[in-house]
Amino acid sequence: MLSMKTTQNHTGVKISGDYFDLDELNQAIYKVIGKEGEYHGYEGSRLRILGVSSEIRHAAQGDRNVDFVFNGLHEHTKKQHGFIAPDKNIYFSVEVLWPELLYAAYALRDFVRLYGDKRGDLLADAYAPVIAKFQALVLECLQGHVPNEEYAAILEAFRKSPSVNDYAIQYVDLLNLKYIGMTRQQREKSLSAIAMKLTLQDSEYQAFRKQVISAATPGKQPIHEIGIQAKYPEQVEW
Repeated sequence: MLSMKTTQNHTGVKISGDYFDLDELNQAIYKVIGKEGEYHGYEGSRLRILGVSSEIRHAAQGDRNVDFVFNGLHEHTKKQHGFIAPDKNIYFSVEVLWPELLYAAYALRDFVRLYGDKRGDLLADAYAPVIAKFQALVLECLQGHVPNEEYAAILEAFRKSPSVNDYAIQYVDLLNLKYIGMTRQQREKSLSAIAMKLTLQDSEYQAFRKQVISAATPGKQPIHEIGIQAKYPEQVEW
């Protein structure tokens, strides 16, 4: 079963599940976000989501964390059926920064809509519900770490916030780096504000986006191709 919990230092979220849980999520992401260039204006957000997906794929391959989780098989059950079997399953997990994961959940809202417009009726679709569960798990994990009033405002923002069409995805890097640089206590206090900043596209974001557009204009580049000068630390204290 796919699950999420915040890391010890509140730096991010630990996503865990067995191979099939993680593979199912990745297959749904690939299907919903479409092929490269399929949705004009969304390529930056698509690449951002693929970054999270890549971490999940590496986790499923055993390249990140490996955990042993009780599978519900008790000794009396083994004796009753006369077999020997392990009482733990192998689960794989990976940590993702809070701002990065929140943006992925937020941006997937648009991709599900685009996917639905292309496919039509999603009643018999196997992929959109997997994405909905992923988004719900992210928000449920967030709920445990923000006040109820702020959580209600975040949910409202997720529902009504602007599209991520032509989003300046470098802003996610800015928030990631700020968040990494905080103390544990600062992260706890700022998590609601970061969730709101990602979705509401406030004046700070708009000013940042104008800078990115200015950098992209001379070479007529798409704004998602503009790099950032700041570098991530080699090690993150999760």
